[in-house]
Order: sequence, then structure tokens, then C-alpha cells
Amino acid sequence: MNIGVLGAGQLGRMLALAGYPLGNRFTFLDTTGSPSAGVGEVIVDPDNQHLAEFLAKVDVVTYEFEHLPVTLVQEIEKHKPVYPSSRAIEVCQNRVEEKALFDRLNIPTPAYRVVESAEQLEAAARELGCPVVAKSVTEGYDGKGQAVLKAPEEAAAAWQSIGHAQLVVEAFVDFVREVSMIAVRGRDGEVVFYPMAENQHVDGILRYSVAPLPDLDVQMQQTADTYIRTLLDELDYVGVLALELFQTRDGSLLANEMAPRVHNSGHWTMDGAVTSQFENHLRAVQGLPLGSTQAIAPTCMVNVIGREGDNAAMLALANTHLHRYDKAERAGRKLAHVNVVAATHTELLEKVRACQALLPDAPPVEWSFTNTL
Repeated sequence: MNIGVLGAGQLGRMLALAGYPLGNRFTFLDTTGSPSAGVGEVIVDPDNQHLAEFLAKVDVVTYEFEHLPVTLVQEIEKHKPVYPSSRAIEVCQNRVEEKALFDRLNIPTPAYRVVESAEQLEAAARELGCPVVAKSVTEGYDGKGQAVLKAPEEAAAAWQSIGHAQLVVEAFVDFVREVSMIAVRGRDGEVVFYPMAENQHVDGILRYSVAPLPDLDVQMQQTADTYIRTLLDELDYVGVLALELFQTRDGSLLANEMAPRVHNSGHWTMDGAVTSQFENHLRAVQGLPLGSTQAIAPTCMVNVIGREGDNAAMLALANTHLHRYDKAERAGRKLAHVNVVAATHTELLEKVRACQALLPDAPPVEWSFTNTL
């Protein structure tokens, strides 16, 4: 089967690498003019002149990022199966739609307001109580399109810096840790869940994801499974869905946002789970049986941001796997990730700290359970 992928970045690259053993071929439609997949056939089409050529080559279509024109996805759906659907992408690329869906499905979220002016932003900050986070309704990711207000008087500057006509303002959450759920739903409605991962962000960019968690309550995993299954079924979803959450001090989970695609916090599955998120996504969109999501051993994904590290020294660490994206160095750019696998979480922490020392500007590892090891 020739699988069409909207977007041609590192997520598309890893989808292709997972699909080649299944006998898949890949055609990427790049709408940005700067593809980086480096595999498969890439059609560069920033002016939407080559859609017919793309459609003639592919059997089924998926996407590797959600910041696409919904009208483009809807047009493709007239000609080829698209998984996940345009409905999923429409919700996930709009924070107001996303929050409304969470509310309708009784999935708890941090307290929030929708504002359309600097004056409304200031009023929301006073009502919710600072600090608050202001986020653009569309196009925000990896910390872009966001501002933290420590006082209501900062509203005018925050409004100007974000530069969008509508913002979502969220109350700060007193959380124990940031976590994420990765689940996969097949064409037949079957759903499988990966173990919950703990994520460490710096300046809005993911730096470490670790799974499975040694101190995770079974009930909390089941609650997260229920939330994400509800979303999958509501959207009649096919493929991988990621749901980011806050685990609060009272033991509850608050949904932050979701992503309708394979996700950075699921990269650990490439070496730490029986079936990777990438292979399972491809199985789902082709109507194949889903693979086991069981974790093989404690695993941590380490993002390589901005500058390459000492790759040879990292690979000298036992059961450490480097996945490079064939990208040039640039501040803030995701260049690669390293999956570190170990027999115990104590050993894993030691090895991840060794990796961190080999990566320029990598932050110290801060897991919520470090003191219990």
C-alpha cells in the first residue's frame, strides 16, 4: 500500500521507517516548502498545485502534523480515505473547539476563559488569579504563541507579543507532574493503550519522556484510558491520538491538550515497547490488527535540541538508541532523540544523566519519582 502523508518532517520520516518492513511505500505532500523527511517520495507543494499528482499515487492518507488547512483535508477525503478524519484535525488545531469537546465529554481541564482583547485578557487574569497562561487559539505548539502573566497589568504586552485575535487563558495548575497518554484506535473500533509517560518540558519544549512509571496508581491509568477512549470514540478516530494531562496533588488528572498524530512523548515506544506508536498508527490506518503496547523495560526518550551531542559516547552506553532526523543544527530545533532502556528505573536514571552530560544545554533530569528510587 502506498501511504500518503501530509507533512514531511521527522514524524513522517519515522512513520516511513516503521512502514517499510510492512511493505509500505510513502508519498509525502509538503505544504511548507521546506521538507526534511529524507525518505520516500516528496511532493513539494506550498501553492497547492500538485494535489492531483499526490492523490493519483496514494491508497490512503494520514498526516504528521495538525497545522494544515482543514479545507485541504476535506478535499482529499472526497477522493481517498483519510485517517484520522478532518473532524479530528479541525478540533485539535483550535483550542476553543478542543476545550469545548473536553467540557462536553466531562473530561476535566484547568479553569479557562476565551478572550478577544487585551482588556478581556486583563479581566480574565484577575478573575482566574495570576499566574495564568495565555495561548493562541490556533498555530501554537512547542511553547510558541504563549505567554505567562504574573500580574494582570502584563496583559497588554502579552496580547501584543502573541499577536492573535483570540486567546485561551488558563489558570495555573498545582501539579505533581505532566503526563501523557498515547492510544491507538483501529478501523474496527479496537483501542489499545500505551503505559502513561511522564514528561519534562523546558520553555514549552519536551526534553524527557519516561515510561512506564514505577509509582503510577492503577486507577489513575484507568481514568486516563477512559478519557482518551471517550475522545477516540466521539471522533470515530482511526490512528494514534496523544492526550497531555496534568496530574494534580489531589490525585486527579486535568486534560491540557491533544494531538491527532504520532507524538513526541511516544517516541520511547520505538525501543521500549513491543510495538512502536509508528507501526501501530500504520496498522490502524490500513485496517490491520493492532500490535501489543506492552512496555519491554523502563525507557526514557531524551530530545536532542539545537545542537548535536557526543553521539559516539552516547551509543557507547548499553541499550541506548540514537534516532537522528537528518537536520542541520539551529537553536530550538529538534534534531534527534535518544531512547535509553534499562532493567530498573534506578539504572535508567543513571544512564539518562550520563546522556544529559553529553548533550549541549540539556537540562537536568527531574522526574517526580526520583527521590523514591
